[in-house]
Amino acid sequence: MATRPRKLFIGKRLRDIRTGLALTQAVFAEQLGLSTSYLNQLENNHRHASASVLLALAERFSIDIATLSDSEADRLMADMAEALADPLFSSQAPSHHDIQHVARTAPAMARVFLLAHQSLRRVSDELIALDDSLERSGASNTPSAWDEVRDHFHYMDNYVHALDVVAEEFSEALSAQDLPVDKTLRDWLQDVHGVTTTETSSGPLRHYDARVKTLSLNRAAAQSTRNFQMAHQLALLEHAELIHSLVDDAQFRSADAAAIARIGFANAFAGGVLLPYTRFADAARHERHDLERLADQFGASIEQVAHRLSSLQRPGAKGIPFFFARVDQAGNITKRHSATRLRFARFGSACPLWNVHRAFEMPGRILRQLAETPDGVRYLCLATAVSKRSGGFGDPVQRYAISIGCEIQHVGDVVYADGLDQLNKRGFELIGVSCRICERTGCHQRAVPPMRQSLRIDGNTRGTIPYEVAEQADKHA
Repeated sequence: MATRPRKLFIGKRLRDIRTGLALTQAVFAEQLGLSTSYLNQLENNHRHASASVLLALAERFSIDIATLSDSEADRLMADMAEALADPLFSSQAPSHHDIQHVARTAPAMARVFLLAHQSLRRVSDELIALDDSLERSGASNTPSAWDEVRDHFHYMDNYVHALDVVAEEFSEALSAQDLPVDKTLRDWLQDVHGVTTTETSSGPLRHYDARVKTLSLNRAAAQSTRNFQMAHQLALLEHAELIHSLVDDAQFRSADAAAIARIGFANAFAGGVLLPYTRFADAARHERHDLERLADQFGASIEQVAHRLSSLQRPGAKGIPFFFARVDQAGNITKRHSATRLRFARFGSACPLWNVHRAFEMPGRILRQLAETPDGVRYLCLATAVSKRSGGFGDPVQRYAISIGCEIQHVGDVVYADGLDQLNKRGFELIGVSCRICERTGCHQRAVPPMRQSLRIDGNTRGTIPYEVAEQADKHA
């Protein structure tokens, strides 16, 4: 099923450009070759931007058209739609048009709504716990610090330009020494910061003792992980001021969120050091995004490579828009980011038909899946299981699966699509986001009923699942 080209509404972005140039609507419209009334309609998202408008912005104001994408609005719309699937809103849920209007014209209001809904869910969970135990402890009306930070990175496309640029510069300085990455990182820590790096047979992945300037790494971790932890420590030592300003600008609601964000920003720097933007993006195109070849070339793990591919969002030099997720064996999404139209569930487990779950059955293999989401968008999905050892025989092993994928129009540049029949509609598995918000009515793997569709329950009939969803039920009425 072909999907229609999306209309691009850029009202807020257009208004920001105009006010940043201190121009009135009349002057800005004249310079773009538009009427003032037409510009007013564009800024209020009553009209979508035509190709001629985009071309005028690029030619007369040197605006990178790629930066005008409404991907942030798409993310906000998806998150609001999921939140509004809560039964609390069942009798007053706004229309798709209303959600779209808020996401595109008042994104700050949309984020406030999402924060409020997170708080509501948190309080509801605490009340359930209270009913079970007749005790209440640590009740809070704020979203968790973890969720707040994850959303912050999600809405900035998982790309932090200021950190990525300094990380790339630092990486080039290291590569000029023509030595193994681990040695250059150790030497830099010692020569520039007086920090001695040691290895231990047990304990945390990384521990820094500022009193004696010693960085301890767990030798059981892979070399790529140890390299990442050294680069992380260098971020904290060399760019503490920049990270502090990024945290301040984010205006997190709690000290815990700020502390988690510092770790996230340091990780962003580390990824940029080990997989510097320009070299990595060029290599990805050359290798047609082969995860294993890129991992070998850069001395990185498959997870590091997959995560980096999803963050190639530098203005003017964007890579293929990928989604990336890490899933545990219970189906919980522990990491998520999407530069595509695919939106991960903020609550609950992932769709059971997604191939990421099957990866645990075949460790060491990269599984391929052609999939179609309820909105008709088709994807190439890749999944592989990963294990992280932490020591000897009796020590626990982390097991999870990672998934990465892109929309089908980009697969000509992805080696994993070779040999797949993309023209056969039946070759695409019908997946969803999460059962509680999935629109599909006939799914045989549905775990829970959809929250915004009515059910029919017939005690005399038992299908694959013990109820029928609205559309399905209507056919039998």
